[in-house]
Amino acid sequence: MAGTPGRPLVIAHRGASGYLPEHTQPAKALAYGQGADVLEQDIVATRDGRLLVLHDLWLERVTDVARRYPGRRRADGHWYARDFTLAELRGLAVTERLAADGATPAFAGRFPPWQGEFRLHALEDELALLRGLNATTGRQVGVYPEIKSPGWHRDAGVDLGVLLAEALEAELAARGPLPLWLQCFDPAELRRLHAEGFRLPMTQLIGRDPAAQGDWAGEDPLSATGLAALSRHCSAIGPWLGHVWRDGQDTGLVARAHEVGLAVHPWTLRCDRLPEGCGDFEVLVAQLCGDIGVDGLFTDHPDRVVAARDRCWARLD
Repeated sequence: MAGTPGRPLVIAHRGASGYLPEHTQPAKALAYGQGADVLEQDIVATRDGRLLVLHDLWLERVTDVARRYPGRRRADGHWYARDFTLAELRGLAVTERLAADGATPAFAGRFPPWQGEFRLHALEDELALLRGLNATTGRQVGVYPEIKSPGWHRDAGVDLGVLLAEALEAELAARGPLPLWLQCFDPAELRRLHAEGFRLPMTQLIGRDPAAQGDWAGEDPLSATGLAALSRHCSAIGPWLGHVWRDGQDTGLVARAHEVGLAVHPWTLRCDRLPEGCGDFEVLVAQLCGDIGVDGLFTDHPDRVVAARDRCWARLD
């Protein structure tokens, strides 16, 4: 239940993306094996209206699309997933994320670029993998899909929010309960889906600069009144870590959110990119899980957060 003290969830950010290329089936399976409680999916739409697991709207920083389809780049220099069918996208080779130059790794020291064989997949593929793993292990690991850039998708001719919400409702109706949160950065999108009758648990993501995200209906989402407004249609918030922990200190956001029944799942903990002012990853996890009392943590390194969380929780017990 939102705001109820308990062992925080470990949310695998794009899978075990600190170890294997993001949003690939091997990265999700590894995260599951490392003890993650939830697997995260970013969702974009393909040309044939399928739900693709991909972080960006475009493809060139994680696939070989430039080599395979040189003539299908748009005028802005990007190859968009929306311009390809799911079958075409499944044929692309996937690599560790590249920097903006398209050549060097975005994270030095992670899985070597262009090594191994990795592919893109649809949401339905990941749900099948997760259901299978839950069946064989007896665990109930959940999913955390994000509606990526809903306004951009509407302009491109697809209502991604409704498409995804309907797919998730159909999944639950056909195959039974599954821990699930639907997340989005666009505040108007989640309000709209709630107003249209969707009752999936929703998480409002809050970026570094909330004012740049869109229409907050006149409220600061980090304030008590803003959080109360979000609690009318959301069960959780997913704030940038700096809104929760700053220079080693609790900002008070978690307590304010808990007062109105919202769980708090900050993003993103990375062993290889610690926030400014943090010198020890395990100390940070212990402070977030213990003193500050977050309800979940997005991380690229699920094994490290599981271990640190459990050591913290053992001391609290």
